[in-house]
Amino acid sequence: MSSVVVFVFDGLQPAQVNPRLMPNLSAWAKGGVTFANHHSVFPTVTRVNASSMVTGMNPGGHGLAGNRLVIRDFDPERAIPAMEPELTQLAKAGVPVLLAPTMAEILSRHGREYVAIGVGTSGNAYLHNPTADDSGGATIHPTFALPRELHESLIDRFGQWPEDSLPNTSKLAHAMRILTEYVLPERRPAVSLIWSSEPDKSQHAAGVGSSLSDTAIKEADGQFGDLMRWLRENGRAEDTDVIVASDHGYSTISETVNVEALVKEAGFASGGGAGGVIVAQNGGAALFYTKPGDIGTAERLAAWLMAQPWCGTITASDAVTGIPGTLPASLVGNQGPRAPELVVSFRWDSSSNKDGYDGTVYATGGAPGTGQHGSMSRHEIKNILFASGPSFKSTLKLDTPSGNLDLAPTILRILGISGDWEMHGRVLEEALAGGPSAGDVDWSTELHDAEHSLGGRVYRQQIKISRVGPASYVDEGNRVGPG
Repeated sequence: MSSVVVFVFDGLQPAQVNPRLMPNLSAWAKGGVTFANHHSVFPTVTRVNASSMVTGMNPGGHGLAGNRLVIRDFDPERAIPAMEPELTQLAKAGVPVLLAPTMAEILSRHGREYVAIGVGTSGNAYLHNPTADDSGGATIHPTFALPRELHESLIDRFGQWPEDSLPNTSKLAHAMRILTEYVLPERRPAVSLIWSSEPDKSQHAAGVGSSLSDTAIKEADGQFGDLMRWLRENGRAEDTDVIVASDHGYSTISETVNVEALVKEAGFASGGGAGGVIVAQNGGAALFYTKPGDIGTAERLAAWLMAQPWCGTITASDAVTGIPGTLPASLVGNQGPRAPELVVSFRWDSSSNKDGYDGTVYATGGAPGTGQHGSMSRHEIKNILFASGPSFKSTLKLDTPSGNLDLAPTILRILGISGDWEMHGRVLEEALAGGPSAGDVDWSTELHDAEHSLGGRVYRQQIKISRVGPASYVDEGNRVGPG
């Protein structure tokens, strides 16, 4: 029976996939499909994109609006981190962690499994299969596993996980042992995923293109090469489809902005009551929650945000629709039951850092000169996707738009699993053996603008969207013109 293996390099940019840094991935990718117009979802943070990968939904649909977010059914007064144990507390309170079924849940209905191993944050790992105790499959992380009893049994068999390090190669190597000695040969799941925390971890610490980042990429590429070798040596290469992705691209921080403190200084009360604002900082983006129905506070907040030099785009949920100068959250896939009232993507540009990588951005955290993500910068939206195996065409480069939300529907199609679930993503038919040619895929791009007079100057923003049928992808968004 065919199976799919997914390898995710956290924060890897297309420019970093080259023979100098990644000889294994570069050579392997030539034989399969290169998705040259691939997109992260916005906000371009890890846990949001992991949730889109496993549900096929935009953030508005799966309900995980940020790495930090407010879930009003759980706690309407504060932003929580999307981490373990907070996500477990959410589930124990009877509040669904994700609002859409995951690949793991869908596969379990067909008697098949999804097993994910992640060495990054606990929240990322948890989100791959929040209902593993009920629906089967497994999530494996250095600090816990789902189902819970799996954690100790893996430690008994493979030993304690290594400590965190920079680069975090030792943890990835330990995860690879579990994948190749236990998950693939013994469980033989329909879908296996391994998530490297590099180069994200090193780029946050030292910057994109730093010697630390380069070393992290080279070592992670070595682990990928070991996986490909294992598949060949164990006779699994012929019936395994391999997909390689990253969750987002990267920028270099130009300036750090403590948005939460600035909102307080501007006179907005804290908390979820009347006149209050809760800020959830997300790197290159920030989510703003006002009391439901308090449109006056949302309007004053939006006008204040537009006057700030770090403000790029502002999208508004349906709850506060019509605020001058904003664009709708639905345009960028953020409208849904848990949508923040306002979301800001920070202002960015395409200037290069000291190591020659394009893209700088204001950010809510991190030191200037180090790496960050979260915004609608094209350098963060643009990420990688490669695929090779019996289900895919070979030696093909595609310019048709694709996105992280297309992984789940495409993988389910490969496995012959169909159903009546709704997904925002699409099956990447043009990449599949026997599928249409890329020239037969009808797609388009469009620009959306908004502006608002701030007295002596005008705030203007623009968001670029690509569409393939009902599927849409954010290409980039920013403030335009002076101000």
